[in-house]
Amino acid sequence: MKTRSLAALTTLCLMTPPAFAEVSITEAWANSSVPLQKVTGAFMKITSTEDARLIALQSPAAEVVELHEMRMEGDHMIMRAVPELKLPAGVTVELKPGSYHVMLLGLKAQAREGDSLPLSLTIESFANGSRQTIETQLSVKPLGGH
Repeated sequence: MKTRSLAALTTLCLMTPPAFAEVSITEAWANSSVPLQKVTGAFMKITSTEDARLIALQSPAAEVVELHEMRMEGDHMIMRAVPELKLPAGVTVELKPGSYHVMLLGLKAQAREGDSLPLSLTIESFANGSRQTIETQLSVKPLGGH
């Protein structure tokens, strides 16, 4: 009897999908581009209900999408790609100019003011390693028009 109950419970646990953090993305926007410009930056606020991390980005609007960080090193501002961004539980993480941001590289078309660019973010839970993809739209604003 105990063996059957344990087997049934184990089967039920294996059938239960992993719980995902609730992740909200707000104020998602991108800079407009000029003709022939192949890159633009995107910005947003991300909040997760549990400790998680942003591990991948994709958009059909660009050949490559990367997470970048800008910071001062000595008297120089540098920008570099980073592999992930930690999302502490309950804390709103802001991707903004001069800090962490998204770079869309190899734009397939000019990003014009008023356009909307799709963006997929892959979030991984620290608790159980489960991954989810969040879809959002980037509102294209005039260059420097945040």
